[in-house]
Amino acid sequence: MNRLWWTQIKAVIRLELKKTFFAKRGLWIYAVAALPVALFVAYAIVMANHQHQSASIARQSQWALTRQDMLSIKAGMTKEEVIAILGKPPLDLQWTENRRVGPNATEQILREDFHYSDGLDNLYLGLQNGKVQNVMMEDANNFGQDAIMFAGVFQFFFLRLAIFFGCLGIFMNLFRGEVLDKSLHFYFLSPIRREVLMAGKFLAGLLATCTIFVTSEILQTVAFVWTFNPHVRDLYLYHHHGLEQAAIYVGVTVLACIGYGAFFLVAGMFFRNPIIPAAAILIWEGINPFLPAILKQFSVIYYLKSLCPVEIPVSPGTPSLFALLISNADPISPPLAIGGILAVAFIALFVSSVQVRRMEINYTTE
Repeated sequence: MNRLWWTQIKAVIRLELKKTFFAKRGLWIYAVAALPVALFVAYAIVMANHQHQSASIARQSQWALTRQDMLSIKAGMTKEEVIAILGKPPLDLQWTENRRVGPNATEQILREDFHYSDGLDNLYLGLQNGKVQNVMMEDANNFGQDAIMFAGVFQFFFLRLAIFFGCLGIFMNLFRGEVLDKSLHFYFLSPIRREVLMAGKFLAGLLATCTIFVTSEILQTVAFVWTFNPHVRDLYLYHHHGLEQAAIYVGVTVLACIGYGAFFLVAGMFFRNPIIPAAAILIWEGINPFLPAILKQFSVIYYLKSLCPVEIPVSPGTPSLFALLISNADPISPPLAIGGILAVAFIALFVSSVQVRRMEINYTTE
């Protein structure tokens, strides 16, 4: 690439970034990117309220409890043994249940629910006639479960929907939007190679999508870790690979913008109606787990799933169809996944460079 081409690409990027960030037809993209952030902000608010309730219950306890105290309670213990260890329960719900024991006889059963807390973890006990029947310990911070929850939102909402449709809205309009605005001829009449124009437009769209969705991903991470207290937050970030996972999610977001952006750039050149290619690509990405191995390699989600740092487990009893969508039965190594996305994007950009040289403008048919 000579110096003139690079100068022209930078000029195209400057022009396109202004139109991309402030285009009225693309304002909905900001709303799509903000949805997962709003989800984790709501989650943070709910968790903060839950932690406040736990702290309030801990203050009402007869004496200060520890996690070890609550873990010492086992099924079969009597009510008196529980109170001797944990004190009187801050929350005690009692009721009488009439159970039929014969054709004309009933038995009264005294049921009680105790709720204890050490300010972080919560202990729920179910008693029947003065004996512990059910013991449920609710951990304040379950890093594994929280990481799976975050991974689920990232893979099934952020990647498959938010970034997918965000790239659709931006890259499909790089050339298609110019045709609708009847302004593409200004570019084509300029002394610039069409391949250079295409490269500048693609890089401008990539910068825009990466800025929007990487910012969204960072804000999601901030809202997610905000639910932890400072000590637990440091433990999660620096000792449970939280920072490493956050960096990988950012990298996967950038690669998703590259892959989907290249696909939709091609689609915007070949199709007048964006619904047709969007539906086709969405279906192709959705059926990827069911495709033969060779065909899987011509999709973006195949490589992105292999790069995600947290694997979502399949619960027992999950229908086989959903289990196949959740699991990644044929993962590949990160270098191959990154190379695969870049290769797929390169093929799409090569097709775009061929098509842009043949492209003719006829505004009257639009």
